[in-house]
Amino acid sequence: MDKIPYVLEMDNISKEYSGNQVLKGVSLRIRPGEIHALMGENGAGKSTLMNILFGMPVIHSTGGFGGTVKIEGELANIDTPLKAMEYGIGMVHQEFMLIPGFTVTENIKVGREITTPNLISRVFGPAMETLDFEVMAQDAKRALKKIGLQIEDYVKVAGLPVGYMQFIEIAREIDKTGIRLLVFDEPTAVLTESEADRLLEVMRVIASQGIAIIFITHRLDEVMAVADSMTILRDGEFVTSKAVKDTNVTEIAQLMIGRKVEKLVEDEVEDHRVLDEKKIAVSLRNYYVDMPGEQVKGIDLDIRKGEIFGIGGLAGQGKLGIPNGIMGLYDAQGQVMINGEPLELDKLGSALRHKVAFVSEDRKGVGLLLEESIERNIVFSAMQTNNRFLKKIAWMRIYDGKASRAHAEDMVKKLDIRCTGIRQPAGRLSGGNQQKVCLARALTLEPDILFVSEPTRGIDIGAKKLVLEYLVQLNRETGMTVVIVSSELVELRSISDRIAIIADGKLAGIFAPDAPDAQIGLAMSGTKTKGGERL
Repeated sequence: MDKIPYVLEMDNISKEYSGNQVLKGVSLRIRPGEIHALMGENGAGKSTLMNILFGMPVIHSTGGFGGTVKIEGELANIDTPLKAMEYGIGMVHQEFMLIPGFTVTENIKVGREITTPNLISRVFGPAMETLDFEVMAQDAKRALKKIGLQIEDYVKVAGLPVGYMQFIEIAREIDKTGIRLLVFDEPTAVLTESEADRLLEVMRVIASQGIAIIFITHRLDEVMAVADSMTILRDGEFVTSKAVKDTNVTEIAQLMIGRKVEKLVEDEVEDHRVLDEKKIAVSLRNYYVDMPGEQVKGIDLDIRKGEIFGIGGLAGQGKLGIPNGIMGLYDAQGQVMINGEPLELDKLGSALRHKVAFVSEDRKGVGLLLEESIERNIVFSAMQTNNRFLKKIAWMRIYDGKASRAHAEDMVKKLDIRCTGIRQPAGRLSGGNQQKVCLARALTLEPDILFVSEPTRGIDIGAKKLVLEYLVQLNRETGMTVVIVSSELVELRSISDRIAIIADGKLAGIFAPDAPDAQIGLAMSGTKTKGGERL
């Protein structure tokens, strides 16, 4: 029997939101001083598991969770983040929680300031005590020294390099008394290569002091370099726990994304297309997009005319930036050619004039006029861009209600939009039906090229199938070039002719839809490999 106690044991954890089971019997065990990688694709359940560990309100306001949590062998009831801190659990966030106008010391000690009594505080109470900057500075220096960061404690955080901010976050957690377990959530995502290497060294130093670390990352090379053990989740379920020395990057990639590849769409529509490699619908050269959290960093890519082209990758790696930059929603640089003609990236609407339509992943913020009717939402863009649904009378153009209603009714029928009628406000529809309205509006523009981002996010399997089948039908029958950007690999494999994987803002490779799981998984993780032949 193993005599080394676990600092954390999470056993048979389950959680559901509104009847949707997001965790199903997940277990996690970590020893003191161990670096344990927690891995899985987007939506695998990692964030929910960590929300349970930290007692986040979103867990307890939605019915709690099943299973047990033990800290050093004792049952723990962690129902608030404060309780998690009392148990010695800390987190280093991917988004920095620092106050720019404060010094390094003030950021490390915020919320745990050290004070000394004075004459006024003896009369008016502890709130009037004097901050003991000298003692706080000594604590800050001690924490900074533990992680080997050479920086003066009195420097203000504003303007410091990103790498320094990450290390100050770590120093703040290390300074807390009784820290037993630190969670690092994608800590290298915003760091340069040298900063990331330094961070991995810091993690080893922390672990050598007996503090356990949960390391959440998609980067398999980092796991192999620093982790002792790992747990892999997939679709909310526990896949495996094993020592890192007993595995390799290919096996990890396979375990992360390996699943039965059920085709969501049957090949019932006859394919009359003749794809010509020389006919290019979209050409990107040295293409950059400054979309926060989805930056594109110099991509070269050609999308053939008439194909269904998939763009995949993990969250925050840049895949969503590609269409958003083309549509002019975020600053973009480089050369974009649409059917051989250059796009003016600095002019909003240039893509629409080149017959490019876009269904945004942000259907509420960008996609829909929530207070307007389904009918108005479907025809609005075509009225503005193509002068459709407008009758010319003398020198005026007036709204052609009859044509608009007929078209909206047709789209509602074709896409099976569940509604009380075309006059129903779009904001009162379910998420899946809102997505279909966004698609109907894009198709009403009669585009040559259709970009669709996360087309089935938040909709049920039946609606997914219908949307994907309709995209295939459009492509096969009209020759429309369809570019589908999705986090769902099975979705991309179901309908794409080719799939591009984006990692760290760059093109990691282009794959056939039946390429091995391990090959695509490695590309998604950003691991440098000779695999993944470009097509």
